[in-house]
Amino acid sequence: MSGTRSWIGAMVGLALEQRLLVGVVALALCAAGLSAAPFAFDLPFEQDPVPVDAIPDIGEQQQIVFTEWPGRSPQDIDDQVTYPLTVALLGIPEVKTIRSFSAFGFSTIYIIFDDDAEFYWSRSRVVEKLASLPNNTLPAGVTPQLGPDATALGQVYWYTLEGRDATGAPAGGWDLHELRTLQDYQVRYALAATDGVAEVASVGGFVQELQVDVDPDALRAFGVTLEQVERAVRASNAEVGARSTEISGVEYVIRGIGFVRSLDDLRRTVVGVVDNTPVRVEDVARVQYGPAMRRGALDRDGAEAVGGVVVARYGANPMAVLDALKGSIAEAQSALPSRVLPDGTVSQVTIVPFYDRSGLIEATVGTLETALTQQLWITLVVVLVLMIHLRSAMIVALLLPVAVLATFVGMRWSGVTANVVSLAGIAIAIGTMVDIGIVITENVVRRLHEAAEGTPRLRVIRDATEEVGGAVLTAVATTVLSFLPVFLLDGAEGKLFGPLATTKTYAI
Repeated sequence: MSGTRSWIGAMVGLALEQRLLVGVVALALCAAGLSAAPFAFDLPFEQDPVPVDAIPDIGEQQQIVFTEWPGRSPQDIDDQVTYPLTVALLGIPEVKTIRSFSAFGFSTIYIIFDDDAEFYWSRSRVVEKLASLPNNTLPAGVTPQLGPDATALGQVYWYTLEGRDATGAPAGGWDLHELRTLQDYQVRYALAATDGVAEVASVGGFVQELQVDVDPDALRAFGVTLEQVERAVRASNAEVGARSTEISGVEYVIRGIGFVRSLDDLRRTVVGVVDNTPVRVEDVARVQYGPAMRRGALDRDGAEAVGGVVVARYGANPMAVLDALKGSIAEAQSALPSRVLPDGTVSQVTIVPFYDRSGLIEATVGTLETALTQQLWITLVVVLVLMIHLRSAMIVALLLPVAVLATFVGMRWSGVTANVVSLAGIAIAIGTMVDIGIVITENVVRRLHEAAEGTPRLRVIRDATEEVGGAVLTAVATTVLSFLPVFLLDGAEGKLFGPLATTKTYAI
């Protein structure tokens, strides 16, 4: 193997001499590619696929601060909550802009960070800033909250709670406030424990409240103020802890039991004393259960419904989250109640999918999987017809699956998500990869036919590869460099086209 004239020839010569090592490395690369592939393969080892989604996330790097101040007008919210918070949050490092929104009873602030800011680093900066706000920055009792650690594309699953019969047909029999209570205190907690889920938000229905409707005439008659009623109601639902005492060698804990356990407990709460007669809450107000005020509803097929939105955590694999979520839904479903309706129908509360992104993801990945498979077979047939040499055609065709699997390894290493754009980059690169294989293989075949008898076969292969290696390398480098402007894009454009350029470069 002496007489090598360039570093390309040296590399080819080394590969020809160490064929066993090259084969082992290629097999290991293929195994790693199969493990990282976004497609479902029946493998004897565990897969660790790249994150799979339908479309790339081109949203801005943002964090959301949500603040409630019930009953206040948008103007009050803007003056006393939104503006002071916005001014305080402007001092956070790497903040590009802040957008705020004031509405009746709440304020929402969107903090937009630079694209290169790390997601959880930005969250920690916001938390530190909120924790260090000066006293009296916000009204008493108003506490800002940081939104879930998710992006704008984090909503991966919507569902509704409905009464269904044994055949799965709608049966009804459940009030909106009953379904909302099940959603808030049972279903939401069961699904929120799923790995990769950032938040499960409740939508629709009526939130049940314990309401005290005060009668102004009764207040005037008894000489009781509204503040007295409020203090009495607030103080009625509390327990008091005291010290302990020891009697006959046994220690007893002393506490005052005062939690409200029924509406009657609250009705009998004393507000004040008039002419040595206690005035109770029931004397000046009506105590009952009722729905909380709401400013929105969930509509499904023209009827009000109760449901939830599952938000995937930032950086999580949406497909893996959905697979785990469906297991949690099956467990939560088994614990939901049922009742017998007057007509004898058994109505079972059922979690019904409203929007499931897994269908869109599977359709997207399946389409590209079919396209890649068809490209491989068409390439094999075309190369076989043009070269009229089965072994050469097999060599060229073998380059394609190896390059695709190696690309999956690169995607896993660099954190590129498998979606319609990034996988399209692999499909686009197949033509260039085939050209490279055809040029080199055809020159090797020609030189083998022209070689004198007795010439070492490996030397002929090395020389033939070296002869066209420089031109092939130049062509590949030109193709890669032509995508350099794409890598320099930032913002939404860079997030959209960057994965395509990355996967194409990996493949080539």
